[in-house]
Amino acid sequence: MSRVRRLLCVHGQCDILLPVSSTDVVIVGGGVVGAACAYYAARAGLSVTVVERGAVAGGTTGAGEGNLLVSDKEPGPELDLALHSSALWAELAAQDGLGAAFEYEAKGGLVVAETEEGVAGLAELAARQRAAGVDTDSVPAADLPGYEPQLAPDLAGGMFYPQDAQVQPMLAAAHLLRASKAEVRTGVTVTGMLRAGDRVTGVRTDRGDLAAGAVVNAAGTWGGEVAALAGAHVPILPRRGFILVTEPLPPLIRHKVYAAEYVANVASDDEGLESSAVVEGTPSGTILIGASRERVGFDRTMSLPALRRLARQAIRLFPVLGDVAAIRAYCGFRPYCPDHLPVIGPDPRAEGLIHACGHEGAGIGLATATGHLIAQSLTGARPDLDLGPFRPDRFPEAV
Repeated sequence: MSRVRRLLCVHGQCDILLPVSSTDVVIVGGGVVGAACAYYAARAGLSVTVVERGAVAGGTTGAGEGNLLVSDKEPGPELDLALHSSALWAELAAQDGLGAAFEYEAKGGLVVAETEEGVAGLAELAARQRAAGVDTDSVPAADLPGYEPQLAPDLAGGMFYPQDAQVQPMLAAAHLLRASKAEVRTGVTVTGMLRAGDRVTGVRTDRGDLAAGAVVNAAGTWGGEVAALAGAHVPILPRRGFILVTEPLPPLIRHKVYAAEYVANVASDDEGLESSAVVEGTPSGTILIGASRERVGFDRTMSLPALRRLARQAIRLFPVLGDVAAIRAYCGFRPYCPDHLPVIGPDPRAEGLIHACGHEGAGIGLATATGHLIAQSLTGARPDLDLGPFRPDRFPEAV
């Protein structure tokens, strides 16, 4: 049945009412960002269809740790997005048991340094973050055992971030999609865009065409390929990362704990292997050990050097892990943009196309704010945050 919706055109509310024959919004991508877009768009009263070429959360989302972090971000647009998202995750977790369904844990994050110089660096960053609205608590070396009794005894100090949290990302994506009541089509590959003049009016797929009032590109690491189908250049590259998983253990690690070097690695543009310890427990008793980063295309080859380095760094922080068995390892591809900011909002080069991709390793944490902003863009509401820094056309065009 045909409906009529008022949708955003480029940077303001569109005054043209467009007939929609199938659905108001098609979302390309069934990971946690696409699921959050579906949830908030549906909550805004739009009909939503999600198309995913694999399984729900079968890409980057399923290979993530579930980090919801504010601690690793410098003041600026991404931190603003993270703070907004943190509040929305907490709000979702309080609704109808959703928090238990996707294992939301408001456990806080502890960042530790090995040297006094490292502690000074943490303090300087925390001071800037506090001015932007982040809660931080300085932790002297003598107080570290009160936070984490199993930490190495010779660390110089740390910083505690109460707003850091964790979810199980695959469960989060699945439950957000279920709550959205969106139509979800898995095993469907988008092969092109439907057009009416310069406007995108739906997608072509290997299972037929799907008309829509707007198309949301939430394809993660493959977001650049989806954008190219509409003739838009969005330079998203894969950045491979590995995670080690230990055998189930009694409660051992209370918070999300990572080394101070992690912040620098996140912001690095280096193509080579970088790693720094990120260690956290899960409700099932396993311990997740990350995080590595390297740009090797879509190569899924298991890297023993990367895994050994992660293990050594984790044992440096928690010596007790030296006697613990790792039962598996997995890798994923973080959608990396050259300026380390995601791509969020309408594309002025292809009216009707809206992007929600390029979040690198922060996509799970930033998913809720992204979905909320996308829903505001779709309905013409004033966005909660300035979308200017996330503009899809901010990059030089491909040569």
